[in-house]
Amino acid sequence: MMEYSKELIPILNADLAIDMPAEISNQELLQRLAGYINHLIVRDFNQLVSILYRLDVSENKLKQMLNDNSDEDAGKIIAALIIERQLQKIKSRQQFKQRDNTIDENEKW
Repeated sequence: MMEYSKELIPILNADLAIDMPAEISNQELLQRLAGYINHLIVRDFNQLVSILYRLDVSENKLKQMLNDNSDEDAGKIIAALIIERQLQKIKSRQQFKQRDNTIDENEKW
């Protein structure tokens, strides 16, 4: 799993209405997020579905991962997919920002 950027924790905290510390190891983040996801699986599955939809986690990829790893903790699998998706969004924003910086000021809208 790739190194988590400092941007990830605030985004997860805001998007999931959770309170992860700013300084946390990758493993600890995955464990805590998995615990939160498992709580939602048991207590508020509709909320979990809503979060996954809002964060744009691929339903097909999620189903495939859960089927392929049926002996693993579902919360951990879902947490890893959420982290992966958020990191993709961060990377995309950074690329867009870099590309935007190369456009002449007169050409911008």
